[in-house]
Amino acid sequence: MDTQTQETIEFAGYRCRVGRQTQGLPTAKQAQVIAGLAAGMTQKEIARLRGVSPTTVKSTAESLYFWLHAARASAAVAEALKRGWIAPLMLALTVGALAPDMHMQRVRQPRTRVQITKQSRREESAMIGGGIAA
Repeated sequence: MDTQTQETIEFAGYRCRVGRQTQGLPTAKQAQVIAGLAAGMTQKEIARLRGVSPTTVKSTAESLYFWLHAARASAAVAEALKRGWIAPLMLALTVGALAPDMHMQRVRQPRTRVQITKQSRREESAMIGGGIAA
């Protein structure tokens, strides 16, 4: 009996669905790369976090771009979100809603601009401007 198990992993603040490419899902390695890109990480940062070579991350990203028919990382991330491969973790928003900071909700008056003028003596101005002081 063929069982289709869907697994989820978390990487770089995103929950990722992983599986087999024959099921239309990314592998764990591909999911980590696309989640890292979605989090705004560079390929070098993703490689450092995963403990692999930047070249490995680059080739994985390029295969994802081809598979998703994307020309760049932003298009690949948008397509991955659309397909439901990755979703941002809502933990930060949930915690913020449970304990809102009251100072963030206070009414703020617009700031007024204070102009500062600098006074100098006439002799100093003349010396700076190239004139002769008496």
